[in-house]
Amino acid sequence: MALILIRAMNKKKALNVLADLERHADLTIVGKPKTVSLDKVFDVTKRVIKQKPRDDIKVPVLVKVEESTTTSIVNIKKTHPPAHIIVVSEEYPEYEELVKEYDKAKVFDGYYSSKKNSKKNKKKK
Repeated sequence: MALILIRAMNKKKALNVLADLERHADLTIVGKPKTVSLDKVFDVTKRVIKQKPRDDIKVPVLVKVEESTTTSIVNIKKTHPPAHIIVVSEEYPEYEELVKEYDKAKVFDGYYSSKKNSKKNKKKK
């Protein structure tokens, strides 16, 4: 299971990234995406990418996916998401911190998985 941190400028772009993760990167989102604190995201981003992150980010979303970190990275590289995406590996000390943050965070409103419906539709055929 991988953790993916989405840093978007607005809600619409964050929702587009979530849809892109499923449709184009072929990743399976586990549970519901959560809204996390901007301060937490800024600190984690700075430590993971080792540079000062952009400060125009307004919508930070954390999501869990079924696939491994490596698969997630490879599949996301094939897409052109409208926001900044960081796949946080279990190897980073920030991983456990983000898991705790995910457990406490509010659900990100507006997300609707298209994969769940496509799986149901395939079973009916």
